[in-house]
Amino acid sequence: MIVFPNCKINLGLNIIRKREDGYHDLETFFYPLNLCDAVEIIQTNDSNNISYTSTGLAIAGNEQNNLCIKAYQLLKKDFPLLPSIKMHLHKNIPMGAGLGGGSADGAFVLKLLNQKFNLQLSQQQLVNYALQLGSDCPFFIINKPCFATSRGEKMNEININLSAYKLLLVNPQIHISTSWAFANIQPTIPSKSIQQIITQPIHTWKNELVNDFEKPVFQQHTSIYSIKNEMYKMGALYAAMSGSGSTIFGIFEKEKKLSYSFPENYFVQEIAV
Repeated sequence: MIVFPNCKINLGLNIIRKREDGYHDLETFFYPLNLCDAVEIIQTNDSNNISYTSTGLAIAGNEQNNLCIKAYQLLKKDFPLLPSIKMHLHKNIPMGAGLGGGSADGAFVLKLLNQKFNLQLSQQQLVNYALQLGSDCPFFIINKPCFATSRGEKMNEININLSAYKLLLVNPQIHISTSWAFANIQPTIPSKSIQQIITQPIHTWKNELVNDFEKPVFQQHTSIYSIKNEMYKMGALYAAMSGSGSTIFGIFEKEKKLSYSFPENYFVQEIAV
């Protein structure tokens, strides 16, 4: 069985307060995009619980920290009869980019295991498991446009439709540490909630819809700031950084022909919404 975990962008991201548990309360609007990885799972009779392989973009770090493997281990703990599997991940979504690719992979593995092995977990139970993997993971259980609060796990579906537009994603291959980004934020309660701004006409977003991570990231990496400026020069209706970066996205009229010349090492992708 194979699934295709998609990425997301954040339409606005406000860091509201630091919590006693060390996490932060935030508000954001998650919007899913059709840029996908692929995960395949096959049941085996191997003595090892899980055999994992990957292709596509190279994945840095210890394999045991991979959220796909962690998702299997999380369910195996509560469902000891869960069969052994072979899992293959083809990585296409840039990592450390604010697009939630790793989070999507982990969440989709939870959903795939639930379906394939008939674990009969409810959506809310899957959300609870996903939150143990990471703050962005619960969104990918829902995987519909959502206003999110708390750590990102409290979600309210809102019918925001960007199908009249197209997006340009540009990632300069700069890895932003999420912990560094949070450490350089001064939490603030916004004067106007993202939930209100997101329902306004898109031409108003430029002056009101903000990502709090942009200020420290742009100060540290002026090249990322330059990408956002370039988006507006190209005619973007709205441009912003997704998550803690470093991907910048621009929203354009669907009929607009885009002309750009970013450096060769940049990841650049036009996406029909």
